[in-house]
Amino acid sequence: MGKSVSSNWIKGLSYLILFSGLWIMILPFLWMISSSFKTLEQVNEIPIRWIPTEFHFENYLEVFRVIPMAKFMGNTVFVSFIVTVVTLMICAMAAYAFARLEFRGRDALFFCYLATMMVPDQVTMIPNFIMMKYFGWIDSYYALTIPKFFSAFGVFMLRQFFLTIPRELEEAATIDGCSRARTFWSVVLPLAKPALVTLGIFTFLGEWNSFLWPLIVTNNVDLQTIQVGLRTFQGEFGTQWNLLMAGTVIAELPIIALYIFAQKYIIAGIATSGIKG
Repeated sequence: MGKSVSSNWIKGLSYLILFSGLWIMILPFLWMISSSFKTLEQVNEIPIRWIPTEFHFENYLEVFRVIPMAKFMGNTVFVSFIVTVVTLMICAMAAYAFARLEFRGRDALFFCYLATMMVPDQVTMIPNFIMMKYFGWIDSYYALTIPKFFSAFGVFMLRQFFLTIPRELEEAATIDGCSRARTFWSVVLPLAKPALVTLGIFTFLGEWNSFLWPLIVTNNVDLQTIQVGLRTFQGEFGTQWNLLMAGTVIAELPIIALYIFAQKYIIAGIATSGIKG
């Protein structure tokens, strides 16, 4: 009886903590949506009025009038797509090499490669910027995409997945006359679909929400991404919070839709990528 009561208390406390965490995370999102339908004066009201007395849907139209929102979204989609596709190709080939190929110093090289995950992006940002300037790539899609093609996390994640694939499948393909490259493309990659989709979604989300790197390598408005473009609503003498929140809602809708569509692949990819070390 005592253990049952204690178990119920622990379970109830766990639910309370999780429910509190849920509201802490969701309240800013609800405030963003609420503010996107208000006037600037209503946004600055204290106490906060969560439900506007009058919904100003014209804020969303005003976003497209004030800034080239369609151009920003197009740039973001293009950059995110290119980075995602190339990153998947590079990470898949590198991960397969670390998982299956035997060569001197493989494990040491892999350890050094993983060690780069401990280096913050801010540390490498200045050297990368100097390289982009040396190549003459500032204000170009080259600067927005090429430095983002390499992901130590992606290599590690796919390597863990490749280690779970039975070697017998690859040996059977080799007996049938497949080369190592043909085995990789025709046997291994199709089996790695959950992990590839998961990594692709993480990469796409990261690039879609990237702000600091596009900010420092682009001065031309025609090349700026949506996160940098929304900065237009923040001026020296004030911020147009209602328009900024409306623009943020527009920017987040594609990401939310993508996550809802692909969440089963994310769960499957994460679950299967850590089975074998």
